[in-house]
Amino acid sequence: MTSHSPAPLRLRGHTFDASRPAVMAIVNRTTDSFWAGNRHSSFESALQAVDSAVEAGADIVDVGGVRAGQEGDWVDDAAEIKRVVPFLRAVRERHPELVLSLDTWRSSVARAAAGNVDLVNDTWAGHDHELASVAAELGAGYVVSHTGGLRPRTDPVGIRYAAAGAGRAAEDDAAVASVLRTLADGARRALKAGVPADRVLVDPTLDFGKTTLHSLAVLRATGQVVALGFPVLQALSRKDFVGETLDLQADDRLEGTLAATAVAAWSGATVFRAHDVRATRRVVDMVASIRGDRPPAVAVRGEPGEGPSIQLG
Repeated sequence: MTSHSPAPLRLRGHTFDASRPAVMAIVNRTTDSFWAGNRHSSFESALQAVDSAVEAGADIVDVGGVRAGQEGDWVDDAAEIKRVVPFLRAVRERHPELVLSLDTWRSSVARAAAGNVDLVNDTWAGHDHELASVAAELGAGYVVSHTGGLRPRTDPVGIRYAAAGAGRAAEDDAAVASVLRTLADGARRALKAGVPADRVLVDPTLDFGKTTLHSLAVLRATGQVVALGFPVLQALSRKDFVGETLDLQADDRLEGTLAATAVAAWSGATVFRAHDVRATRRVVDMVASIRGDRPPAVAVRGEPGEGPSIQLG
């Protein structure tokens, strides 16, 4: 596996690149998020979650008001706006330099968040064709995703990708090819809509429209996604592909998530959407230093001190 140099992401005066990867904290204003540890229907609980994420090293906070999967209640535009827009406004007042992301597939919700959002995280691959244009109007970045063509809040069932040959490898190659094609097309549409290239993020969107085997193959192909020339977001945190790979429930998926994070970071991903901010911060910073892109925070071991210098041969 080889590492790749990522394109920079620039949002709200911050630049995220190989030397400074970004951790995107997840704050869900929902009662039914798939992981119970991130359900913040209470305004105060959500604000405290943001405070904790910032203290732990988050660069971006991604705020969502609707569960991604099909379980749980349907949430219409008005209810979603009520959940996220006043909250984004409060976070902006509390943390004026923090990059704020809105997790929505609806242009109406993004418009309502004008002035309080720096990134529109469209996890449903342009289902609302106006969303990229709205992001451009707001001066925000835009996340291009891959769902295999599924509609919002649709869980994958019986997913197959048309392969040129037979067997597992051909199926995996077809899934990777679909991801690369969809992300490249989506990025071109975002540019045409007016979003600057350094504000276009591409997200392979593991689990969405994919089996666990597809997601593992796409994760291994992170370098190919980086080679598209846009900063890459990897949303890996406690996902089902980790749970199925290790046969673990969401509460026990941290180590698997961090292993996947290290692979994606080495391969050149720039932004990491995470529930566990402090652990993710340490992993991506360590990988950046192993790559040689980030200097160690402290480097005094073996340097001249009070004792004699030693020359080794």
